[in-house]
Amino acid sequence: MKKIISVSLGASTDDYDFESKFMGEKYSIKRIGADGSIDRAADLLMQWDGKADAFGLGSVKFPYQIGPQYLIERFNEQFQKLSKKMQATITTGNALRMVGHEWSIRHIQYKFGNNFFNNNRILFLSGMNSYSLAKILSEYTDNMTFADPIYENGIPKFLNSIKDLESFAGGIHNVLKWVPGKTLTGSNIPSKKWNDHIIKKAIQKAQIIVVPSFEFYKYVQGLTMEELGRKIIITSTAYDSRIDFLKERGVDSIMDTTPKILENVVGVNVLEAMMIAGLGKNRYDLTKDDLLEAISEMRMDPRVIYPGGEKKRVNRFAFVLHPLSQEQLKNDKAVSLISKLTPAKFMDTVEKVIAYAPPFVYSHVTGVKSPTGVEAEGWLITVGGTPKQMLSHSPEFTYKRLLQAARMAKRLGAQIMGLGAFTKVVGDAGVTVAKLAPLPITTGNSYSASGALWAASDAMKRMNLVEHVPGKKLKAKAMVIGATGAIGSVCARLLALAFKDVYCVDVRDARLLALRESIMEETDDVEVHIATRADKQIGDMDVIVTATSAAGKKILDITKVKPGCVITDVARPLDLSREDVEKRPDVLYIESGEILLPGNPEMGDIGLPPKVAYACLAETIVLALEGKFEIFTIGRDIEWEKVKEIFKLGLKHGMELAAISGVDGAYSDEDIQKVTQRAIEARKKLGIK
Repeated sequence: MKKIISVSLGASTDDYDFESKFMGEKYSIKRIGADGSIDRAADLLMQWDGKADAFGLGSVKFPYQIGPQYLIERFNEQFQKLSKKMQATITTGNALRMVGHEWSIRHIQYKFGNNFFNNNRILFLSGMNSYSLAKILSEYTDNMTFADPIYENGIPKFLNSIKDLESFAGGIHNVLKWVPGKTLTGSNIPSKKWNDHIIKKAIQKAQIIVVPSFEFYKYVQGLTMEELGRKIIITSTAYDSRIDFLKERGVDSIMDTTPKILENVVGVNVLEAMMIAGLGKNRYDLTKDDLLEAISEMRMDPRVIYPGGEKKRVNRFAFVLHPLSQEQLKNDKAVSLISKLTPAKFMDTVEKVIAYAPPFVYSHVTGVKSPTGVEAEGWLITVGGTPKQMLSHSPEFTYKRLLQAARMAKRLGAQIMGLGAFTKVVGDAGVTVAKLAPLPITTGNSYSASGALWAASDAMKRMNLVEHVPGKKLKAKAMVIGATGAIGSVCARLLALAFKDVYCVDVRDARLLALRESIMEETDDVEVHIATRADKQIGDMDVIVTATSAAGKKILDITKVKPGCVITDVARPLDLSREDVEKRPDVLYIESGEILLPGNPEMGDIGLPPKVAYACLAETIVLALEGKFEIFTIGRDIEWEKVKEIFKLGLKHGMELAAISGVDGAYSDEDIQKVTQRAIEARKKLGIK
């Protein structure tokens, strides 16, 4: 049996003595704490020398990985002097620590969908101590902040990049070591309180906190659930006492870069000493290949600990809102007051001025939780331009503000951003924004298309004017106007899955032939009719979908539509005006299908009932829940496969159809019943069954 002694500068209350197997050998492992005394640690090493196969030196402050080389060399010289006095090999575990840091981050990133750290807001309480972690994490996010000036020198300033950290380590940090008093706030109580305040605020804003193992409690003492609640902690050698401390403060998960492969939690110094003893080598002969072989053979994976017992993952999104009219601008108290005190025409000036305002966060979205256990949080970001203002400027005017919003979203830690309402149809429908934005973009149009038809299907069932046999297609007629367009072709394919007769209308005749052929090949038991004009068949339709890009042009005569017809307008801008709709109170006109979000979401007032979101916003949230941080729906050519994919993902994550909306917002059951009753009466007069 091989004997490993770990002499630690840490507390003797954490001592242990146990036996275990490692790499096919039996080991006796003993820890002896020196309670912070270097002299006692040296005495213990000499006392036990000759009685152990290898020694570990624990709770030492590793040399900073950046900064003046002579400081690193000084540490190595001191360690070598100690080693020469010993018969057995002594190690701090630094070699395993360095390999373990990189392995831990890459393993966790891969294990959790290869996107876990993407654009996370990470706060390093000591970047100089955790430089190797920072370098690896920088491959996945540049949203990193370092608190070294505060902890090292008492300077109330954060570093916001690895480059800044390297400059600090190589320059100002070294100079300030020789400033009288060393820590500038050592005797300045107000300054210390201010530093404590800004540290706590920074922790509250971050999603991940990197806490050094050495002097762990120096960094986290005084922190409460207000700061650490729902955070992810990255540290090493997470003893049970540390886990309990973080659990009491509401931490969601702890990522321990030191694997737990033995009965007890031991430091890297112990694990490396065991490798040295097992391989019969000294510290200097231990190669990276030896470390890699041991890590692979023993499955020395990092630990992910959930103190509350429930696995948690929170993904993040942002979504861009904008006012649709002057009336919506008046939702702001200041604008509302101005509108009351000034002539009506003055609101035109207000509308123009607000269009130039920079983006701002309207609300923080929390509480969205999928049945899979994944959660999503996000930010609704407002840009001030109404559709009228967007159309009065070049597309570049809107692009500029959307890119400002995207940069803001990235700083907040969002991993994907959605474009809402009119922002997704201006210019090239998100293509330029997606190319230039610092995070993935989606317009939400895929879910908008399926949501609108979902609403139409639900409306038909609730009106009950068409016989419906579960599991069979509706013996009814559906028409798509603008059928060969991006959204129109998708709608035609969706309707073909539910209706026996689908009429495709468009001016592009050759494309109609191609569309008909593809639908007939894809879908069984459907008759696809094609035409370049809608007027001949429009009076027989039970469902009409308008999906044209004919802004301002009349695409159908609503007075000729069959009573009880469900008209779904998926065009943006809308194909039908309020005046058109008001001509037919016996027709159900649908602008969109709104989505009920899973969990208990809170998002502020967006003009919908609580927990309900627009379909384009819901698409962004679905992608966040799925961890699908990629450009999804952009441009005017919506892909059929993506419409099907987002619909299935929505069901997977608990999305439900919440409301059917018309020109005046969501329809109530009473509203739909009134339309149905009017339709029945009108049909009787016309002799329609």
